[in-house]
Amino acid sequence: MESAELFDAGKKGRGLRATKELNAGEVVFAEPSFSAVVFDSLATQVCHSCFRHQANLHRCAQCKFAHYCNRTCQTACWDEHKQECGAIRKIGKAPSESVRLAARVLWRIHKDTGIVSDSQLVSVDQLEDHVADLPEEDGKKLKIDVHSFLEYWSYGRKQHSVEDISHIFGIIKCNGFTLSDQKGLQAVGVGLFPNLCLVNHNCWPNCTVILNHGNQSAVSSALHSQRRIELRALEKIAEGEELTVSYVDFLSLSADRQKKLKENFHFDCTCEHCSQHIKDDLMMAAAESEGNKLSADTVKEVTAFSKECLEKIEMARVDRDYQEVVKLCRECLQKQENVLADTHLYKLRVLSIASEVLSFAQSFAEAAGLARRMVEGYKKLYHPNNAQLGMAIMRAGITHWHAGQIEVGHGMICKAYRILMFTHGPNHAITRDLESMRRQTELELKMFKQNEQGYHAMKDAAINYLDSSYLVKVHV
Repeated sequence: MESAELFDAGKKGRGLRATKELNAGEVVFAEPSFSAVVFDSLATQVCHSCFRHQANLHRCAQCKFAHYCNRTCQTACWDEHKQECGAIRKIGKAPSESVRLAARVLWRIHKDTGIVSDSQLVSVDQLEDHVADLPEEDGKKLKIDVHSFLEYWSYGRKQHSVEDISHIFGIIKCNGFTLSDQKGLQAVGVGLFPNLCLVNHNCWPNCTVILNHGNQSAVSSALHSQRRIELRALEKIAEGEELTVSYVDFLSLSADRQKKLKENFHFDCTCEHCSQHIKDDLMMAAAESEGNKLSADTVKEVTAFSKECLEKIEMARVDRDYQEVVKLCRECLQKQENVLADTHLYKLRVLSIASEVLSFAQSFAEAAGLARRMVEGYKKLYHPNNAQLGMAIMRAGITHWHAGQIEVGHGMICKAYRILMFTHGPNHAITRDLESMRRQTELELKMFKQNEQGYHAMKDAAINYLDSSYLVKVHV
């Protein structure tokens, strides 16, 4: 924590600020989780130690619930899993992820107290819980979770009051950080990182957070590294400047972001982008037309049609009816053409879904055209070093590469690599994969320039062997 310090951020409460000038891409601090758990729905598909999505995981022989990549991951996680393992065996089943995480937090507090390292700035039990601010429905769910926790915790351990347990659940609800898999495509778990909890929100932040899954593969355990989050600077940050991250995706109107932040984190966002409604006009913009000006009624009609169509698209996606998804997307895009701008939120949503599903169906040429339009829209809205923008450009680049459009594909992959070097760093699995793609497309681009016809023949023959894993985001 040499680069950051705790300070009084006024109405926002506590915050962190830079203790020295920071450059874009610099790691402000790294922090292992105090406690973390894999989501219930992915308990058999994701390693409970490193949170990597893997096939053929090894199951804990005792509780038969936890799964690991190998013995190394299982050994590394034993301190965290030991008490949980006994509790699961005692009641005969694993409780929900929120109950498991609350129990892990309390077991860790009992074992190590609420502060586990010299660099931790605040004790876990001193974090905000906002239990008093919960709406009625969330209050009812909290009571159910507390009841489940008491059953889970019931044998031979220090007992806690309902108030104390509620406090831990409130901390998790307000401060839990969603963990993604090694490719950044799927949310796989949730963890508590005390120092990260002190970083306040801004819709246009100067930092980003990524999960580094660590390294347990080295022969020598001395070379192993822990699963940890890294707070990285997105731009140059002056000494004394507050460090901020975004708690929500920027691609929403300012009023919608404010509503979401109020509901989930119990504060009113007064950042510059919300106060001045910056980029709201682009997110709801009509297409620029030469000659005849679009009527307000036409824009309103197409906007309403798009909203309704997106609901149908989502239902078809849930049903895995991908032909229907493509059909609806094409209809919606046709209706939106020359009416809604490519920065309009509804149009971007349709472009994203359509390019993803068409890539899955290996209709790469059509998917590439839509992905390029989507990226151009994103570039006008997102921070230039935003991780979501970098991932979108990467997927668009891979789509163009698979479509045989090697020049555009290589260019996009290089642009994505530049962004992800800032947001993820050179040692993250995604960045390493992207570096391999960059080298491969560079070689293919040279081949293309030497013999275009031969290149396309080679590409057509290899189409079924290309790695498309980054093209389809997984939705839970």
